[in-house]
Amino acid sequence: MPTRRRFILGTLAATGALAIGWGAMPPRQRLVTREPLPAAAGQVPLNGWVKIDRDDTVTVMMAKSEMGQGIHTALAAILAEELDADWPRVRTEMSPIDPIYNNLAAVVDGLPLHPDEDGTLKRFAGWMTAKAMREFGVMMTGGSSSTKDLWLPMRQAGASARAMLVAAAAQQWQVDAAGITVAAGLVAHAASGRQARFGELAEAAGRQPLPADPPLKDPKRFTLLGRPLRRTDAADKIAGRTGFGSDVLLPGMLYAAVQMCPTLGGSVRRLDAAKAHAMPGVRKVVSFPALNGGTGGVAAIADTPWQAMQAAPAVEVEWDHGAMAGFSSAAAIEQIAATLDREDGFSYYSTGDVDAALATAAKVVEAEYRAPWLAHTPMEPVNCTVQFRDGRATVWVPTQVPGLARMAAARALGIDTEAVEVKVQFLGGGFGRRLEVDFVAQAAAIALQADGAPVQVLWTREQDIRHDVYRPACVSRFRAGLDAQGGLAAWRNTSAGQAIVPQALGRLFGLPGAGPDKTAAEGAFDQPYEFPNARIAHETVQLPLQVGFWRAVGHSHHAFFKEGFMDEVAASAGRDPVAFREALLQRHPRHLAVLQRAAAMADWGSPIAAAADGRRRGKGVALHQSFGAIVAQVAQVSVGDDGAIRVEQVWCAIDCGFAVNPNVIRQQVESAIVYGLSAALHGEVTIEDGRVVQSNFHDYPALRIGECPVIETAIIDSIEHPEGVGEPGLPPIAPAVANAVFAATGQRLRALPLKLA
Repeated sequence: MPTRRRFILGTLAATGALAIGWGAMPPRQRLVTREPLPAAAGQVPLNGWVKIDRDDTVTVMMAKSEMGQGIHTALAAILAEELDADWPRVRTEMSPIDPIYNNLAAVVDGLPLHPDEDGTLKRFAGWMTAKAMREFGVMMTGGSSSTKDLWLPMRQAGASARAMLVAAAAQQWQVDAAGITVAAGLVAHAASGRQARFGELAEAAGRQPLPADPPLKDPKRFTLLGRPLRRTDAADKIAGRTGFGSDVLLPGMLYAAVQMCPTLGGSVRRLDAAKAHAMPGVRKVVSFPALNGGTGGVAAIADTPWQAMQAAPAVEVEWDHGAMAGFSSAAAIEQIAATLDREDGFSYYSTGDVDAALATAAKVVEAEYRAPWLAHTPMEPVNCTVQFRDGRATVWVPTQVPGLARMAAARALGIDTEAVEVKVQFLGGGFGRRLEVDFVAQAAAIALQADGAPVQVLWTREQDIRHDVYRPACVSRFRAGLDAQGGLAAWRNTSAGQAIVPQALGRLFGLPGAGPDKTAAEGAFDQPYEFPNARIAHETVQLPLQVGFWRAVGHSHHAFFKEGFMDEVAASAGRDPVAFREALLQRHPRHLAVLQRAAAMADWGSPIAAAADGRRRGKGVALHQSFGAIVAQVAQVSVGDDGAIRVEQVWCAIDCGFAVNPNVIRQQVESAIVYGLSAALHGEVTIEDGRVVQSNFHDYPALRIGECPVIETAIIDSIEHPEGVGEPGLPPIAPAVANAVFAATGQRLRALPLKLA
């Protein structure tokens, strides 16, 4: 039976002496871009991350997309802390595309290794992967990796710029640099009484050599980091000044509305555009193929958005429905489940002899859990603006992957990637949808036929839901064995479903996927519980439906499976759910502390006050680690006689390492809980004959404000390396609610969305 260890060892061995020799070389720097940073008059770039203006403005380059998660504030603060900049004078600007901005951390974290492993294999695989991603990777915002990825480069960039300013001052004043201090954008030499602002020294600092290894601050001296800073983008968003993708307005801009094949992945066979051409304002009707995993269709290009939206449906189209014709989500989920009847899956984690332990167990508990396909539904629908003129293109797009967006546009236009400029806009939500580039390729294909005019393509909400790249459905089966004392003796878990990474490699790069996809089993195998005997595996099922990265990815459903079944096992053992988990965390003090903090916040174990309206109440707990962060949640729910589930309160404790900005962490935890509750209580995409049934928020609901619980968040103090924040708050909420429903009603819910019979 293959295992992930054998796969990784085999892959590394196949690289041979080349990998060993290259791997022994020091990693490439992440401070200086290939080409000089674009600089306005008066600006001086001191490295690839920071520019200083004569007016003392400090501009921090952002290689990560801002989609509401507050990352621009966090990253700017990291650099400003080491620079000792005057925080009110710090600004941000999107960076160009360059290898120093490639995301190393997300791909390293994607290796199918257990967090507890700390041997040579893990260190070597991580080292080699990071080096490879520095050279050949992608500039990407996702996987809750932004702060983790740039924690050190941003600190080094700030420290380097500070050292250059100090060196310039020492040179001008003819003093020892050791006697110079920097604070709030002011460089001073107390002994001589001299001082200068950053702007006065910037030009001279720009002529200084880049320091080799500037010292970094002791965190005890931090003045910005670890404190609740206001977000740098908040004021502009409140005032309506922030430019999102759909806000792009250019001279001579045209608008395109699309009509896509109702069957996912379909294409145009023939069309009749006579009616559309006769409508007011219509310039052109064009067709476009299915690109980058998307769906083919037709576009009406017109003078105004309204004219385009009226004309696109008027085009008469005969469709080629393609591979998805006849696809049914109901039949597909049964196909996934049937796979578990005959396949044992790829083993991601094993310890001991689970089969022998199950055979001798005093009691065996079994269950099957299911989760459906899900859409992303960011508040800002899919959009992209492209201008193609004189063999070059400019793309204005809210994207999480600017390099891949550039590549997709170039392919659709038939030009080199260097001939495409991408201007990343603010994102009105992403959740993984904007890791895809199907809509970028589509917009480029339409702009190719627009005679040089800039064209904005904007999807409707219905198109956004019905032509998404969906979170995979999954079926997971468990068998657990208890010993005579009620302790956990064995844990066997096999899941089945589609794998995202092989599909993504195909639609983004045209490459075949190979090897195990960690996202298919993450949240199942990479958890801290100290199983005496265990085997955790996943079987990949091939289906024609395109699947992609959804907030928390595999953790989003495997946490529900694992934590729901953990509660079942605890109940079968006659044990308290929190105490049962504590017994499995004796060598994991950080996880134990998070669990106990959440339980204490919720006053776990105390009687719950009766609801005034007679609804049944219960509390449920869940613990989960994802993207490096440890999260425990307790949910209190009430259930009416009609079976309606109301989540009243959620207590959440999180250990995400050093808390760069507690304000943003709390906001992201709350956001993840609300988004997770939308999926837990309502989310389900169903497909009939290859067509998505749901179309808008009336049949694919988001959590309403009246449904939102009171949320209390505790951030555990830590000096560890910062970890993910944007996604870790989501995985525990569905199992915490399901376990609370069981406590209130005695009914175990094993399928999402949560519905009482």
